[in-house]
Amino acid sequence: MTQTPIRMYSTSWCSDCRAAKMALDKKGIAYQEINIEEQPDAAEYVMSVNGGKRSVPTLQYGDVAASLSGFSITKLNDFLGKAGLA
Repeated sequence: MTQTPIRMYSTSWCSDCRAAKMALDKKGIAYQEINIEEQPDAAEYVMSVNGGKRSVPTLQYGDVAASLSGFSITKLNDFLGKAGLA
């Protein structure tokens, strides 16, 4: 398990966000969920790392951020590898 949680930018209605949370839970990886509909500064951050798109889930750990929209385990594993968590 990571000591510092991954930040997961999400919305309440996002099925890809639910899938990402389930996959992280299964792997035992801690995350902090941030709802971009409730925090405008979070929405701005998501757009800044996704070419202006409010793409969720967006995961961030350290200097690594990536959208996992269209969620797949492959996308999650790629993010974890780039973040040094795999």
